[in-house]
Amino acid sequence: MSIQWYPGHMTQARKKAEETMEFTDIVIEVLDARVPEASHNPVINEMRLFRQRPNLKILNKADLADPKVTQDWLNYFNAQPNTKAVALSCKKPGDANKILKHCLALAPHRGTHLKPLRMLIMGIPNVGKSTLMNALLNRRVAKVGDEPAVTKSQQRFDLSETMSITDTPGMMWPKIEYESDGYMLAASHAIGRNAVIDEDVALFLADNLLKTYPALLNARYKLDVTNMDGVDLLEAIAKRRSYKRHDGLWDTEKTAVAFLTDYRSGAIGRVSLESPQSRETLIKNTRDLMT
Repeated sequence: MSIQWYPGHMTQARKKAEETMEFTDIVIEVLDARVPEASHNPVINEMRLFRQRPNLKILNKADLADPKVTQDWLNYFNAQPNTKAVALSCKKPGDANKILKHCLALAPHRGTHLKPLRMLIMGIPNVGKSTLMNALLNRRVAKVGDEPAVTKSQQRFDLSETMSITDTPGMMWPKIEYESDGYMLAASHAIGRNAVIDEDVALFLADNLLKTYPALLNARYKLDVTNMDGVDLLEAIAKRRSYKRHDGLWDTEKTAVAFLTDYRSGAIGRVSLESPQSRETLIKNTRDLMT
């Protein structure tokens, strides 16, 4: 089952972002470092290119992602024109402070009293835009929550007499093209729970990690995951943690939520769900099916 999620307020958020883009010098796009391309909203790219605005891509939550894969993504994005990509954790103030110098480098003609630098933060829900905003301003001005779509309206602030920044609501796009993207976003908590079934998302995540990070699963759950599939892994975790329902059956829902929480918190380890190479394969296979 494909996952789609496009709450009504996002249509208005898109319209407002298009208006603000006209008076913006730099688009700061916050991505989830574990799923950089899946968490990239193509609508943001369309708006940015239409206005010919440079792009600073922030691969946030880099402390949760596989550092080698993250470096591959940085190389991939930094090869794109008018684009600079950096990996960091917005929860670390020292990391957030590096952002302004990158913005000034992308727009060297701005950042003066006559021409202040105007930055616009964009991205999908729950990738850390509000956390970044609070870190840049060194005070809590944006509401932060562990649920997608906490921010519902734009907020503009002056960082100094020569810089201003606008935070936007998390914005999805009307139709997620690749089914796996929906599951990666749901696993990474970028999609509202009302649009997903936790057990299905956990099975997708389990199958993914069994292929790419079996050693981390061994270490986390004290299990030999050799020859396991996602169903086997979740059942084994339920048994090890004694997650049983009142009727004596294994509690698959509780296990799924616990497994997703372990991934989202980094308890399993530093993992990435996609790489530039896996993305290329996904696109090629999809095209082959269509021809």
